[in-house]
Amino acid sequence: MVREQYLTTTDESGDLAPVSEYIYMIGIYGWRKRCLYLFILLLLIILVVNLALTIWILRVMWFNTEGMGYLQVNADGLRLEGESDFLFPLYAQEIDSREDSALLVQSTENVTLNARNANGDVTGSVSVGPNQVEGFGQHFNISLNHDENLFYADANGAVVGKGKLRVTGPEGAFFEHSVRTPLVKAVLNKELKLESPTRSLSMDAPKGVHVKALAGNADVNAHFDIQLHSTAGLLILDAEGVRLPTLPVGEATSGDSHGMYNTYEVCVCPSGKLFISRAGVSSTCSERQDC
Repeated sequence: MVREQYLTTTDESGDLAPVSEYIYMIGIYGWRKRCLYLFILLLLIILVVNLALTIWILRVMWFNTEGMGYLQVNADGLRLEGESDFLFPLYAQEIDSREDSALLVQSTENVTLNARNANGDVTGSVSVGPNQVEGFGQHFNISLNHDENLFYADANGAVVGKGKLRVTGPEGAFFEHSVRTPLVKAVLNKELKLESPTRSLSMDAPKGVHVKALAGNADVNAHFDIQLHSTAGLLILDAEGVRLPTLPVGEATSGDSHGMYNTYEVCVCPSGKLFISRAGVSSTCSERQDC
């Protein structure tokens, strides 16, 4: 809006001369003013809503000076309380639980732990699935208190570090190849059975093989022959009695002297040594003193 005012002045001749003065007043009026107020009110509403949402998010996420909710950030790393779900891989140098609780890692599919080198290559992995557990690495070690090995396995073989390996299954243990151990012992009041269903069974030791049954019998069964062979020693049967109940009994006629010469008798020395002697009408053991 422009307003024009006229003022009168006196010149040198004394006559009044009109002087025009223009005053310009600039402003926003009408619908423009109402739109401006409405826009300012809308900005204030948005500011209040944003502030309320920010406060609500801070309250819901439990933001504080130590971290966010159950997740606390300290100089040693991150500390997480309660149960948490990870949608993507988790990279960490060490994961520990509280002293009064256990560490539980579970998944609907499988849980995989990978160890990588400086180049990012996987050097060891353990995968726990719904049906099986798989793992690979250069060696596998189970220790007790970090100083006593319980089990160790690598490309060269497996070692049981504890003094006893106990198999409690009803079918026992199955070995496809040789087993090297200083002692094979059954559980108390149970039988010990060594069996090879389709192949041979061999027990070798440089200083001897001892088979003991302290409260029962020791049975050796074979479909064909049982051979007891000593290369440079004796075969000693130390017992209260030695019985051969199923030996065949030979029959020879009284007039067949040739058949008698093909018959032998077993002689026993006082030391327990056994030898055979050609049978005669009477015993011939005393004639041959091979003791």
